[in-house]
This record gives sequence, structure tokens and C-alpha cells, in this order.
Amino acid sequence: MPDQVAQLLAGARVSVSVESKKPLKDSSDADITGMAVKVSGPDGDLLEYRQVGDWAYLRAGVKALEKASGSKLPAPGQLPPDATALKKILGGGWVKMPADSLTKNAPGKDTGPSSDPAADARKKKAIKGLQDLITREVQLKETGTKDGADHITATASFKTLLTGLVDELRPLAGDLPPGANLPTSQDLKDAPDKPVTADFAIKNGALSTVSVDLAPLADTAKSNKFALVLRVGKGEQATAPDHAAQIDPGALSHQMLGGLAPQHTTGNGSL
Repeated sequence: MPDQVAQLLAGARVSVSVESKKPLKDSSDADITGMAVKVSGPDGDLLEYRQVGDWAYLRAGVKALEKASGSKLPAPGQLPPDATALKKILGGGWVKMPADSLTKNAPGKDTGPSSDPAADARKKKAIKGLQDLITREVQLKETGTKDGADHITATASFKTLLTGLVDELRPLAGDLPPGANLPTSQDLKDAPDKPVTADFAIKNGALSTVSVDLAPLADTAKSNKFALVLRVGKGEQATAPDHAAQIDPGALSHQMLGGLAPQHTTGNGSL
């Protein structure tokens, strides 16, 4: 990937909060009453999404996005007069739309309970295969207590685990949404055949942190540790932002295709 993208990912933080009528493990889409997702980079918030009741809210951190991408986004005044929805997004304020407009007719979106017993059987077989793969390939070890949390490490060969995971999921390839393709055997051929360790911190009987050291996967590394960290805890309640402007998501899609195209100017001069 380009260096600029790598630097953005290395400094990125993603926070997700979900609120449901039921325990999350038993929840379906209909049970979700609130959600908040924020993607932040070293220079500030890039994107923020909230769902509260029947409404979805979105805000873009325009300045941070421009700095992260290295290119300037069009100013609202540079867009066509009818690009009202896109103007509001690029103005940096909150916009809102009906939450079901984001999922209605989406590719791969289930419209009801599965009526395909063969598909259900494939999913159950894949889950069992993944459980067996982890049991067979992952080595668990208790590493003591630190900062009030019990720690367990899980170590496995990255290439073996990744290849096995894809192989177990391959029978489900036909059930994936359009464009969601599994990597081929050729794609995985050069995956690093090195051990990778995940550290699980368990506090008061609940998972609090997972840290995966990715340094062994790098050809060269400036340090001997590069952690990808997931923290689990009490989420923030999603609230509806004030003064959010309502937009038409369908119109926004069309405006983005036209409004973000390179701007061309004409004038006197020579090439």
C-alpha cells in the first residue's frame, strides 16, 4: 500500500458502540436501538456515524480527510447548485437520513429468515471447521497477571492460520455479497510463514483487551513490536446531534459521482 495510507492506518483509531434491546450475542438488526462509529486519524476525526432510533447521522472531518489523503476536496461553493446534499457533507456539519435507506436493497442484505437449508448447513459446517482449526493450530499459554488482568497468549503460524481460515470459508464464497471475494491460493502463497501472538487480557471474568503483535510479519521493522490493539469496555450512548440537515442518500450518491470528479478549467495559454 502507499506510504501515506500506511501512515494513516498506523495512527488510526476506530471506536464502535452498540446498544441493543437484547444481549449482543442474541441481537438481530431489529434489536439495535443505537450505534456510534468514529474513525480518527493523527490529525483529528475523519468520519463519524451514529444511528439513533429510525435516523442515521453522518459527519465528515473535511480538514483531517484532506490532510490524510494529501489532496484538497472541493469547497461547497465549487459544486453545482443542485449538489445540495454533497455541499452539506463537505461543509463539515451533521447530516441525517432514514436509517433504513442505508440498508434497503443493499447487495447481500437478507430480507428475512433463511429459507435455504443447504446454505444453513454450509454455515454450520464452516463454523465447526473454524473451531477445529483454532483448536488444532493455536497454542494457548497463561502468562500471569498484570494491572489486575489475567493474561493468556495465543500463538499460531500466520500463513497456516490464514490459509486454513480461507479454506474453511471457501464453501461459503457463493453466499457472499457481490464484490466480496476470498483470496485465492496464489494470493496466499507469499504470506509470511511466521508465528504471530495475540495477548488476551481478562479482567473480572470479561475480555478487556486484545493485542496482536504484527512486527513478525514485516520484512524490516524499526522496532521489535507493532501492536494492533482492540479494547472492549462500556460503550458511549449514541445521541442525536443538534441541527443535523436531512439529505436524500440516493441523491448524495449521484452527486458524489459527479461532484468529486476532477475540476477542469479553461483559459488563455499554450501547451
